[in-house]
Amino acid sequence: MIEWKEEIIIDTSIEKVWALFLDKNIKKIMPKVEEHTLIEGEEWQVGAKHQQKYREGKRVETYLVETLAYEDHEDKKVKTISFVLGKAFQITLTFTLIKLDETQTKFIYEGQNKGVNFVGRAMLKLGSQQSNNKVVQDFMDKVKHEALIGEV
Repeated sequence: MIEWKEEIIIDTSIEKVWALFLDKNIKKIMPKVEEHTLIEGEEWQVGAKHQQKYREGKRVETYLVETLAYEDHEDKKVKTISFVLGKAFQITLTFTLIKLDETQTKFIYEGQNKGVNFVGRAMLKLGSQQSNNKVVQDFMDKVKHEALIGEV
């Protein structure tokens, strides 16, 4: 199992960063997601389910994403999702935003990637922590960049 927890400060409002995690904007921070369709519940509900299509090279994976936690308060926002990728990896991601003031937001990104079968566990053991750290850092940089440049 691989686990991580990283945080950065983004020089913009909590609402602008949070908007990037709404269904309509998810492709801005997850460009490999080709489709993100709500199939059960409301996007802001615990238990909501989305069908997601994700492109990795020429291959497109389709899987179900379930919302495990959702908090939308003025000074703190949290979204936790979980899905099984490629029938091999159980991935749980938590995005936490904390309002520091009107122009600064702390973004905490934590998660875990767990092999659900022999193949998944073997692949995680063979993968490098450095490679995983780069994926995590690239995602955080993407969120920061989109929050600072774009109209959401």
